[in-house]
Amino acid sequence: MDKRKLAFGRMNFILIAAGMAAVVAGFLLMAGPSSSPEMYEPDIFSVRRVKVAPLVCLLGFLFMIYGVVKKPSDTNARD
Repeated sequence: MDKRKLAFGRMNFILIAAGMAAVVAGFLLMAGPSSSPEMYEPDIFSVRRVKVAPLVCLLGFLFMIYGVVKKPSDTNARD
């Protein structure tokens, strides 16, 4: 298979994979015990779940968008 036929380069795939890993890590940071009507869980408003995890997810999505938009470097281009 000719490498020049691929839409993405190696760095694009690395950025997309890193972004996906960050999104998964952000969702794992959001996980935890939930509150119920019988028992209140104050951990639902912790800094990790309210501020850090959404920021990690946002950065992951930005990495994926940049990985899609970034033009692959064409090192083997010959006219």
